[in-house]
Order: sequence, then C-alpha cells, then structure tokens
Amino acid sequence: MQRKLRMGMIGGGKDAFIGAIHRLAANMDGMIELVCGALSINPAIAQESGELLFLPKERIYMTYDEMITKEAALPASMRMDFVTIVTPNFAHFAPAMMALDHGFNVVIEKPIAFSLAEALQLKAKVAETGLLLCLTHTYSGYPMVKQAKAMVADGVLGKIRKVWVEYPQGWLSKLSEREGNAQAAWRTDPKKSGKSGSMGDIGTHAAHLAEYISGAKIAKLCADLNTVVEGRMLDDDGSVLLHFDNGATGVLMASQVAAGEENALKIRIYGEKGGLEWAQMEPNTLIVKWLDQPTQILRAGSNYSDRLSGFATANCRTPGGHPEGYLEAFANIYKNFATTLSAKLEGTIPSKEALDFPSVEDGIRGMAFIDNVVASSNSELKWTVHKI
Repeated sequence: MQRKLRMGMIGGGKDAFIGAIHRLAANMDGMIELVCGALSINPAIAQESGELLFLPKERIYMTYDEMITKEAALPASMRMDFVTIVTPNFAHFAPAMMALDHGFNVVIEKPIAFSLAEALQLKAKVAETGLLLCLTHTYSGYPMVKQAKAMVADGVLGKIRKVWVEYPQGWLSKLSEREGNAQAAWRTDPKKSGKSGSMGDIGTHAAHLAEYISGAKIAKLCADLNTVVEGRMLDDDGSVLLHFDNGATGVLMASQVAAGEENALKIRIYGEKGGLEWAQMEPNTLIVKWLDQPTQILRAGSNYSDRLSGFATANCRTPGGHPEGYLEAFANIYKNFATTLSAKLEGTIPSKEALDFPSVEDGIRGMAFIDNVVASSNSELKWTVHKI
C-alpha cells in the first residue's frame, strides 16, 4: 500500500491507562498514523489530549458520535480507515456498532463488549458489513506464543492431554477502588466492568491463551469465584476446572489479590510426547520438555528462522538475545491487522501470518467464558456446559 492507514481513537486521553500503549504499538511499524480522536468524555481533557498529540484542531472531537459522523462525511482520501476503542468495558459496544454502521473497521480493547448479547450483535454486524474487527488479546502477539501454537498444530507434542494456565496479579490486594485508584474503581464496578472482576479482566486472557495455543475449545467448566477483599463488589480471585473439546482437561487460575505479583501469566501444555511452558515475565523463552530426551530451551529472535516457525519469525523484531516484550507483542497485533486491512483495501490476499490476530469470534468466546464461569460459580452443580 502506498500510504499509511489512518486511525481514529475513542478514549485514551492523557489521563487514561491503555491509550498510550495502543498508540505506541500502532506506530511501531510505520504503517499507521493517528489522524483524529474523541479522547475523553471530559471536553477539556479531550481538547488538551488532542493538542498534545498534534491532531488538527478540526479533528479533535468531543464525542465519539461526532467523530464517526464527521469522519464518514470526509472525502475517502482523508477520512480514517479504522477506529481504535479504548474505553471501559461498558462503553465498547455503542461506538463499535456505530463505527461499523458507518463503514469503519474496528480495533477494540478486550473484552469486546459488556455482555455476550452485545458481542453476538457485533458478530452479526461484522458479517453484514464485511469489515474487520480486531480484539487486542495482547499475549497472543508474542513470538514464542505463536511458536508454541505452531508446534501443537504440527503435532510435535502428540495429542494434547493437559493445560495449566495461571494469571496472578497483586494490585487489588487492598480496597484500592476506595482510595482514588481510577482503574480499580471502574474495573470493580459491575455497572462499568460487567458481571465478573478478576475472571472478566484477566481470566479471559488466560482462557484465550489456553485455546489459542492448544487449538482446542473449552467445552465444560467448573468454577469457584471469590471476593477476598471485604467491601469489593466483584470477584478478585478464582479457579476453574476445564474440559476441552479434544478430550484434554485443564486448570485455570486468575487472581488480583496475589500480593507481590505483577502480570505473572504462565501456561503449560502437555501432550503424549512432551510439554511446553511459557511465561509472560520471560517472554522470549519457550521451554520444551520431552518424555524421552533432555529439556530444550527455544529463544525468540529474527536470526532463528531456521528453527522457529514462520508464525514466530514473522513476529520477531530483533536479533536473538535482545528483549522483545509487551509493546512488541501489542505491536504485532496491530501489524497483522494493518497488513490484512491494507491487503483488503488493495484487493489482494493477506498471508496466513498476517491473518493471525484475535477477531470477533475470540471476543464472543471471551464473553461466553465470563457468563459460564459466573453461572458455574453460582451453581450447586459440579459442571456447567460452556454455552454460546
């Protein structure tokens, strides 16, 4: 494509948590430029944020509906190509639907919506419009996660039998939502976050990673959710037993009251012949454990193309031994989405590596996971069918 893709942003102003991360990730490969934004519900912050990002005065909008309407009225050579939505959970659906209705592709923060019903409506709208929707399940962007997925898909481990995935954090070990922490306030408020706290926030990341790498889907689950910190309105800790559709079983743990932990996401997958282990805190490393030979350590790096899969090397940016982390993984999501969108605009076929980014289907499975985990935890039954 002979130009950069033009991005608009809803949310993500100067006082926001994740907006700057999205902008850094989108900018990393030089394929995308931010051209407009409705960056805050506070008009003063929206204006100041737009000015700090050097947006044209006429393209700093006060509301998302103003932005979408006015952008749609611009000539095709000027208007945004897609919009990134980085608002809290309850404010995902309406701008996403409006953007799709006006012909704009969408990138959206996880979870995709406030409810499964909303997610299903987005799926129908994506099918109706033929537009792209990308969901930023960041951890699937790491090269060694993609290597693990490729090895499982190639049958290197044999039939998958067991999945352990855990995501401990400690940042909600106190009642931070009552102490002026804005992120804690909305994430623990059922009116803004949804029906689940820790499972909705980070448990969905763990569930997505388990399905992404294993290639299997959660079929049944048995959940136990806990609210550990007194006075909190949503769960801050939980465990789930899993049955997958390929016969494998698993365990998922998500906790935001694991004091001292940061973002210690870790997954282990075992098959007939061996197992894989990957940890977000050491993302360049994939440990491969064999039944009948010594353990191997695989490392990310663009100079390892002779021993890593094409999916891994397509998402490596540096020579071996040079760290690639969260921002690079986030950028890989944007790069693959942008490459696919550019191909679509040019009328060409994107590569299978470019098509490897989370979509509306992943969003639906995430919302279904939240619903079913909450239903299981509230039920006296041992197992809950994982319904969609």
